[in-house]
Order: sequence, then structure tokens, then C-alpha cells
Amino acid sequence: MTTLVRPAFSIFLLLTLVTGIGYPLAVTGIAKLVFPEAAEGSLIRVDGTPVGSALIGQSFTAPDYFWGRPSATAPRPYNAAASGGSNQGPLNPALMDAVRGHIATLKAADPGNSLPIPVDLVTASGSGLDPHISPAAAHYQVARVARARQLSPAALSALVAEFTEGRQWGVFGEPRVNVLKLNLALASRHPD
Repeated sequence: MTTLVRPAFSIFLLLTLVTGIGYPLAVTGIAKLVFPEAAEGSLIRVDGTPVGSALIGQSFTAPDYFWGRPSATAPRPYNAAASGGSNQGPLNPALMDAVRGHIATLKAADPGNSLPIPVDLVTASGSGLDPHISPAAAHYQVARVARARQLSPAALSALVAEFTEGRQWGVFGEPRVNVLKLNLALASRHPD
């Protein structure tokens, strides 16, 4: 019996050290060398203090800031511990009610806006944490933010264009705007 237990225990300890400690440390070390920003959570810092991640959206509801996609996480929006979509299909009445509610909120915040409302301003992403909106969603909000901050819409459109990211590697995805980065630039260049 001892002849079976000792080798089994030795292999258990060896595999625990290799796969539980050695491999994770090696992968983390390589990631920190090759992708240092991503390995640290893609943190965005202001004056050395982390204010968020470029990978996780934040809730902005003030009229003088750009708003991101709705979040389907609970108990609060953009809760990274509860990442996930609403799992409501296109025929689900609850999804339709939520979309109508988001449309009403957007129209109440900017009643004179006659532009079509981009779909990403009224629907949550699959994770509920999406930090990006489409350039169309950002441009939809320019008039409201310009009015609230007493800025020219042309200046804000230029800021949106500056913070519009292209397709990844020029091929994948769609152009997008990181809402947190845009709002931080807006706050630093045009403080209230």
C-alpha cells in the first residue's frame, strides 16, 4: 500500500507545484512583459489614481457626459462580478419594455434631438459591461452634452472623432468610442 501512496502523493505535489504555481507565474510574467497594460487590467489612471478600466463600462447619467450602453448586470450597472446579458430574446416583452424605457430616457434628456437613436444606446451588450459605443451613438449625444457644457457641437464632434478607435488590426469589429476615455478627456479639457 505504501508503495502506491508515496508515488501518487509525490506526483500530486509535483503537479500542484507545476500547474498550480509554476505555470500561472510563468504566464503572468510573460503577459507582464509582452502586454503590460492588459496584464494589469487595462487600468485608466488620472494623476496616478485608477479611475476605471478601459475594458469595463461605467454608469454615466449626468446630461453633461456621454452615456454608454445600458448594462444588464445586477444589482448595479456594470457590476463585473455579475457579468452577463439579460438573456431576453427579441420577442420577450421585458426586453421591449426595457428598450422603450431607454428610448424614453434619451428623448427626455434631449427632446429636440431628431436623429435616429442608435441601437447600442438602448440595448445591453452580451456581457453587460461593454465600455464602448458606436461613433453614431456618441454623435447622437453631442447636442445634449454641448448644451449642458455650453460648448460648440463642432468642438465635441472633433473630440468624438479624436477618441474613435478603428477596427482591431484594421479588420475585426467596428469603429468604437470608449466612453470612459471620452468623458475623462471631456472633463479635463472642458471642466464644469
